[in-house]
Amino acid sequence: MRESRSGKETKTSVKTRRKRRVKTRPKQKKVVRYHKHQLHHINLGMFIFVGIFVYIVFYLSMYFRATPITGYEVKLGSLAVDTTARGVAVRTEEVYKTTANGYMNYYAREAEKVSNGALVYSVDESGQLSDLLNEANTVSSNFSDDDMTELRTEIENHQKKFDDSDFRSVYDFKYSLNGLVARLKNANVMSVLQTLSGNEAISRAVAMGYSSNSGVVVYGTDGLENLIPSEVNKDTFDEEKHQRNIHDEHSVVTEGEDAYKLVTEENWSIVVPFNDAWEDKLKDGDYVNVRFLKNNLTSWAKMAFLTNGDGRYLQLSFTNSMLTFATDRYIDVELLTDNTAGLKIPNSSIVVREFYLIPEEFLTKGGDSDSDGFMRETYLENGSKSVEFVEADVYDKKDGQVYIDTSIFNSGDILLKPDSDETFTVSIKDKLHGVYNMNNGYADFAKVDVKCSNKEYSIVESGTAYGLRVYDHIVLDGESVNDDDLVFEQVK
Repeated sequence: MRESRSGKETKTSVKTRRKRRVKTRPKQKKVVRYHKHQLHHINLGMFIFVGIFVYIVFYLSMYFRATPITGYEVKLGSLAVDTTARGVAVRTEEVYKTTANGYMNYYAREAEKVSNGALVYSVDESGQLSDLLNEANTVSSNFSDDDMTELRTEIENHQKKFDDSDFRSVYDFKYSLNGLVARLKNANVMSVLQTLSGNEAISRAVAMGYSSNSGVVVYGTDGLENLIPSEVNKDTFDEEKHQRNIHDEHSVVTEGEDAYKLVTEENWSIVVPFNDAWEDKLKDGDYVNVRFLKNNLTSWAKMAFLTNGDGRYLQLSFTNSMLTFATDRYIDVELLTDNTAGLKIPNSSIVVREFYLIPEEFLTKGGDSDSDGFMRETYLENGSKSVEFVEADVYDKKDGQVYIDTSIFNSGDILLKPDSDETFTVSIKDKLHGVYNMNNGYADFAKVDVKCSNKEYSIVESGTAYGLRVYDHIVLDGESVNDDDLVFEQVK
């Protein structure tokens, strides 16, 4: 029993010692080894971050270097060119002078056609004729219903045509009305004069003015009665120098003054300063339809282009309507032409640039690309000749010549013709009208062909090579940028 207990104890002690050894054994650390591909993943992320950072820095630098500008989107449109003008009337006119001193009396209505030998006016030296006429005629007793109707019609017509901006027309109306009243008042003057013809004293004191020709009588003169179209100049349009001079009824005149004038021909003209914007509209025609702004009547006119001493003028010749405007020297007209359609752009966008003209046959392609350019002769450091390819954009082609930016070459550069010994020396320049296209973030010159213009906009050809397209964005103020400037459009 003792041995078995001893043996049992021995086994127990052995286990205890083993447990103690296990508990006292140091704990081993676990080492995890990173694979190489994990290190590569960390480096790639860093590269991406650095790339994004560099891109942002570059974009911001471009933003601050770029010029903020106002852009304009090119659209199709039409342009109503201002075809209104103020012209000077040129007519066949004969001026008649007074033959005595005294009081003026008119007997023909202004703008009325009189026959040869008709009584137009009289000059009363003593004033006795005026007194006798006043005694024989009163306004109330001598105006018939027809006369009053004519007066009323004259006033109503003036009211319909009156424009606040043209107050000068009031004076024309005054003179016209005075002439009408004088004619109505003196409707029976011939019978009165016949009654007084036996009075020898009055006959000697009164000078009668009879028409020596047939025509339309006008009482005002302005010094332009002998004007011919080829003599029209800027001074002709100075209305202050050519104001209408007219004598009032019963005013005192002296011998030799202008009494009246006769317009003896129905054919007449209006000469207006020529507007260059009319060139394309009028160059292919002989006649143009004209609207008179005074009464909105229209008439066809034969055109003649004049180049006088100080500018260009357009002569509009008519075979009718002379009587309507017989008393007007300056007349406002509108040329009725069709509107022109195309690409509509602001005039402020248009600039003019110089380019080198180079024969198109010298244009070639680069050896390793499809870029246009030229072969330029150059010299190496050892003095030997060589040839280099210079890439160049073409801005226009015309008459076998291409337009090349002046910054590409220097005057005197020698270009070689492909597959030939022929050379060309760069020197000749020409100008192009164009705008700066900003579609790609920089100012890129694009030439335009202007069809017509007004004060604010121009219509240019659409679909042209090297030109603009619909919805292109261009710089509104073309003078504010230079070629290849970085630009961005301001947000409106």
